[in-house]
Amino acid sequence: MDLKLAHEEFERGITHTGFHYTMSLIKRKYKLGIIYCLMMNGPTRYNELKRRLEAATFRSLTNSLKELEADGLISRKEYSQIPPKVEYDLTEKGKSMTPFLELLCDWGCEDMPKEK
Repeated sequence: MDLKLAHEEFERGITHTGFHYTMSLIKRKYKLGIIYCLMMNGPTRYNELKRRLEAATFRSLTNSLKELEADGLISRKEYSQIPPKVEYDLTEKGKSMTPFLELLCDWGCEDMPKEK
């Protein structure tokens, strides 16, 4: 994005910016973590997401998954079998966040305190 255009958007108020839109999609506590897990693992079942996002409660994880699906960032696939099986995966829109997540990871790896 052109910095001049971004500045023009910002001048109208932060709610008119791409930054605000992006944050509205990922602002819930576990949304970015879910996207990261799906980026790293591919299609993933609910319980595996719950294990990876250690502190997530059932309610908060379920709500985040529903919102990410409604926003078109993840897909939910149900398999008709017993016991029931459901997998979550990134959509193309969700996969388009990969470069952004890789930059966050790179920055964190460089800035993270080194273990002694």
